[in-house]
Amino acid sequence: MKQEQDLAYKVSAVSIAVNLALSAFKLAAGILASSGAMISDAVHSASDVFSTFIVIVGVAMSRKKSDEDHQYGHERMECIASLLLATVLALTGGGIGLSGLKKIAGGNYEALAVPGVLALLAAVVSITVKEWMYWYTRGAAKKINSGALMADAWHHRSDALSSVGALVGILGARLGYPVLDAVASVTICLFIEKAAFDIFRDAMDKMVDKSCPDETVKMMRAVVKGEEGVIDIDDIKTRLFGDKIYVDVEISANGGKSLEESHAIAEHVHEAIEREFPMVKHCMVHVNPYHGDEMNG
Repeated sequence: MKQEQDLAYKVSAVSIAVNLALSAFKLAAGILASSGAMISDAVHSASDVFSTFIVIVGVAMSRKKSDEDHQYGHERMECIASLLLATVLALTGGGIGLSGLKKIAGGNYEALAVPGVLALLAAVVSITVKEWMYWYTRGAAKKINSGALMADAWHHRSDALSSVGALVGILGARLGYPVLDAVASVTICLFIEKAAFDIFRDAMDKMVDKSCPDETVKMMRAVVKGEEGVIDIDDIKTRLFGDKIYVDVEISANGGKSLEESHAIAEHVHEAIEREFPMVKHCMVHVNPYHGDEMNG
């Protein structure tokens, strides 16, 4: 648990440092090269710093141990962090799209300033750095199964897409087609909104106790049936709880066994599920007596 938290903090620290440096570089390039697109892109990168702070708080709170008031833990706090990030991402994308639509509707493209070469260089640097940050953060998110960290990874990807739009717009303006900046902004907006929706949906699934995928449940059934003393599985229920899973299993065992023997079977099932599926926080096992013909003799 501590290793997961340390990894999340390390990735977040790298993210903050990179975003601060990149934002300052892009802002300077935008001002010196007279590029409104690059200045907007710098503001977008600066918003990632705020997002990363949300991730840090969400991960820290979700990793807190159970207490008297929260006996099932705090894993859902990470879902709340993901929801906040999805909202920030959606608002950022909406702002980019709205700005692009206003420029298209304005029609006075010749009045726009032609940006300098430095703005092009800044866009290329931003795309490269932010795409690397996406894969770096995504890898860590998958390693510790962190929804908030994955949301932050997508925020990096949205920034990379924003920089692609800035690059296209700046290049188009220098070639005599400034409207390309606005068209690219609207297109990027759609990609960002799609990422925000996916993050929001994943967080909501974990907030409302959605079941595990059928394939996961199928594998769990196989593990339970493989335990000695289990005759059948009467019922199995799963629910996502933040980045963890809760499992409730009803099994059938020989009705003639003693309480201690039945308890031992249940305990073996419990341990097998939690051993084979590390994301399972707790497995509850209920034993039903079975009095079928195969129990005779």
